[in-house]
Amino acid sequence: MDPVTLWIVVTRAAVLPMTLVSGLVAALLAVGAPGFDAGLLALAVAGIVLAHVANNLMNDLFDAQAGSDTATYPRALYAPHPVLSGLVSRRTLITAIVLVNAADLVILAVLAAARGLPVVAFAVAGFVLSVAYTAPPLRLKKRGLGEPDVLVVWGPLMVGGTYYAATGSITWPVLLASLPYGLLCTTVLMGKHVDKIPFDAPQGIRTLPVILGERRARAVTLGLMVAFYALVAGCVLVGAMPWPALVAVLALPRLAKVWPHFRRPPPQEPPAGFPVWPLWYAALAWVHVRQAGALLVFGLAVGAVLSPVAG
Repeated sequence: MDPVTLWIVVTRAAVLPMTLVSGLVAALLAVGAPGFDAGLLALAVAGIVLAHVANNLMNDLFDAQAGSDTATYPRALYAPHPVLSGLVSRRTLITAIVLVNAADLVILAVLAAARGLPVVAFAVAGFVLSVAYTAPPLRLKKRGLGEPDVLVVWGPLMVGGTYYAATGSITWPVLLASLPYGLLCTTVLMGKHVDKIPFDAPQGIRTLPVILGERRARAVTLGLMVAFYALVAGCVLVGAMPWPALVAVLALPRLAKVWPHFRRPPPQEPPAGFPVWPLWYAALAWVHVRQAGALLVFGLAVGAVLSPVAG
C-alpha cells in the first residue's frame, strides 16, 4: 500500500466530509456577516478537519488499549484497524496523534491571536469531548453519552466555533442553525451503534442503542432524521437560516427509501457487494445524510448569494 492510501485508510478519511459540511454550514452562515474574514474561516475549517482526524486516531488508540477493539469487533471487520491490522505500529499511531494535534494547536494560536479567548473555549471544549468519547476515565461512549457528544461537537462546537473564528461574534440563531446538521451526524452514529449492539452489550459498552434496545433505537434514529427537516423549517421561520435552505426537503424521497429498512431487523447476510458489513444501519443513515447535507449546503449557498440582493 502506498503511503497516501495508507494514511487515507488509517485516518478514516472517508468520513471527513461530515466535518467539512459542518464547516461549510458555518461558512455560508458567516458570509456577509460583520467582521467576516475569509482567511480566518479557511484556517478554522482546516482546524476542525484536523481535529476530526485526531479524533479518529485517538479513538482507535484508546479503544485498542481498553480492549474494546479486537480482531472480531466491527471496527476491524468493516475496515482495517490501524494497529490490529498491522498497517502502523502503536508508536506510529501515537506520533501521528501528536503531530496532528500540534498542527491544530498552531492553527488555534493564530485564531486566538485574531479573535481572542472564545476561540480557545470552543477548541478546548471540542478536544475534551473528543478525548472523553473513548478515553478513560469518562468514556462517554460507554455511558450512553457518546451520541449527545456527537450532536454537540458536530453542531454548536464545530459550526459555532468556525462561525466565531470567521466573524468574531456568535449569536443564538447561529447556534440554532448548527443543530440540524449535528442531528444528521448523530443519526450515523446511532445507526453504527445499533449495528454494534451484539458486540457492545456483552462487553458492558452501554451506548444509547444498547440502553434503548435495538427496536427503540431504530425508531429514535428515524425520529432524529425527521427532526432534521422540522429543525430546518424552524430555523427558516425564525430567520436563523435563509428560506432557500428549505430545498433540503428534496432529500425526503431518500429518507422514504431508508425508512422501511430501519423498521425491520438487519439481513442475516450482507447483500452482494456490500462494502462495510457488519455495519448496516450506519450505511443507510450515511446514504440519507450525504444527500440531505448536500442539499442543505446548496440551499444555504443560494441564500448567501441572494442575501445581498435582499438587503
